[in-house]
Amino acid sequence: IYGLPGMDLKEWDEQLRIALDHGMPHLSAYCLTVEPGTVLHHQVRKGVVIPATDPEVSAQFDHLMATMDAEGLIHYEISNFGREGHFSRHNRIYWNGEAYLGIGPSAHSFVGNERRWNVANNVRYARSVSDGTRYWEAELVGPKERTNEMIMTGLRTMWGVDLGTLPIDIRKHDQGRIVQYIRQGLIEKMDGRLVLSKAGRHLADRIASDLFVLDDR
Repeated sequence: IYGLPGMDLKEWDEQLRIALDHGMPHLSAYCLTVEPGTVLHHQVRKGVVIPATDPEVSAQFDHLMATMDAEGLIHYEISNFGREGHFSRHNRIYWNGEAYLGIGPSAHSFVGNERRWNVANNVRYARSVSDGTRYWEAELVGPKERTNEMIMTGLRTMWGVDLGTLPIDIRKHDQGRIVQYIRQGLIEKMDGRLVLSKAGRHLADRIASDLFVLDDR
């Protein structure tokens, strides 16, 4: 985890070296998020803990990308790096919008245009399965929601967003915004796909939300 309070580039590099010295073929690295209601959130609010600044976090992310590239680990998703043959098959199902089945309390499933989530309570889940009664809730995912999900997950990967597979053609909604990001060097267009540049990876969530479809037309 980078973006820790008080951590400088030297310490971050030491952490990366410890991981790399073990010869691991895959590494996941996430920026620290201060979640509301946590002890850390309370400490930040009280000034007991001083969070990392945006420039510090940005520098650590740049160092992460440069270090992984030098070690031959491919940056295939915003928070994930791996050697060929060692990309997460499990997570790629989510990122590519493929069907998946969730088994157990709180587990989620997605098939076609339906998303399901199981009840969280262990006892209720076990009793419902045993009795053959419904233990999940479900919702249908419409074209707008599906399009926005594909934008959000696709932009996070090195494969980007395949414009030809989106339920709604975002080029008809906001071609100007896409062109703007391309001109700024934040997005690259390759073979009908929108892919974030290295600079764009710093702003992945903001760029994705800017490209979201706001209506179903």
